[in-house]
Amino acid sequence: MDLEALSTVVVDTEAAKGIAEECNKLIETQKEVANMEEQLKKLKETERNLSEQSIPNLMREAGIKELKLDDGTAISVKPYYSASISKAKEKEAFEWMRQNGFGDLIKNKVELQFGKAEDELANQLVEELKSKGHNVSQKMKIEPMTLKAFIREQIEEGHEVPADLLGVYVGNRTTIKQK
Repeated sequence: MDLEALSTVVVDTEAAKGIAEECNKLIETQKEVANMEEQLKKLKETERNLSEQSIPNLMREAGIKELKLDDGTAISVKPYYSASISKAKEKEAFEWMRQNGFGDLIKNKVELQFGKAEDELANQLVEELKSKGHNVSQKMKIEPMTLKAFIREQIEEGHEVPADLLGVYVGNRTTIKQK
């Protein structure tokens, strides 16, 4: 066996040159994409500041609730509500929800892991499965849109909610309706 002949590789220099050119185009394109993504991030931040800070503040200072432009565009500022319970505060937040009569907003998901032919076991209680060493996981959560709607409802009705505990953010957002 001629090992030297087997280890010799013939390279088509024109093909390699074409591959290198395409690779360089890919690298340049990836750089452009990264730049565009950074520009988009900055534009979105500018948009958020205009919509949630500058315009609402200017309209409030001027005492204007709605503004109509010559072209029929209507500009108004409406309240915006957001909430997000952090993992660190989840237990305490759920306890507050239950104690204040809102426990029905919490979804409680119990997941059981069974092998083949264990259908009968699947019908038994979670505690019984745990005591027998089965892997049982339990996850409780409040759907984000449900929490947002709850926060909006409570605030608009004048009820106090633990803002820090429920991760509440209330702001104003500019709405533009173009004709």
